[in-house]
Amino acid sequence: MAKGGEQRRGQLDDVELGAAVERAQQGDEEAFAVAYRLVHPGLLGYVRGLVGEDGEDVASDAWLEISRDLGRFRGDGAGFRGWTATIARHRALDHLRKQRRRPRTALLEQDILELPDSQDTAGSALETLSTQQALALIRELPREQAEAVLLRVVVGLDGPATARVLGKRAGAVRTSAYRGLKRLAEHLGSGGSGSVTSTSRRTLRDET
Repeated sequence: MAKGGEQRRGQLDDVELGAAVERAQQGDEEAFAVAYRLVHPGLLGYVRGLVGEDGEDVASDAWLEISRDLGRFRGDGAGFRGWTATIARHRALDHLRKQRRRPRTALLEQDILELPDSQDTAGSALETLSTQQALALIRELPREQAEAVLLRVVVGLDGPATARVLGKRAGAVRTSAYRGLKRLAEHLGSGGSGSVTSTSRRTLRDET
């Protein structure tokens, strides 16, 4: 039931987001602020998962590009989340290249849609972690797994949108997300998480 309520809330947010983006494209600055408020927390969490403590700077660069190219966007609220995630990903990878280092996680390839029951169990493991703990654990995953989990859980994208952002096939991303969440659940089950706090996945998306 909680899952269904969370999904409905996300759909309502996307309706509000789509309307705000449309007004922002017409020059409404307050509407752009609404779009920022709805998108930024998840986007920042995603970028932090890729570049760590430099996430704020990278996210700021991404928002500069988003605001500059806003008139070129075509789509609804969910599409806007995917579009902004793609921009943020490019800025994050550019940042990592400039730093002459790779992400702490390795690179695989996959995609994400509806997660099976075993993933639901793994996903629930994240609910027990604080934001910083969760991001630290996710960054230890192979990079494609980490990105699939971040885009699905933190940004809130659906499977097809996650696939488009990563440029992968949907089936591959589904597998990455499954393996990533399974590894996280196994890590937590082994007691490797240390002390945990009661925090929902909403915290991962809502942290600013």
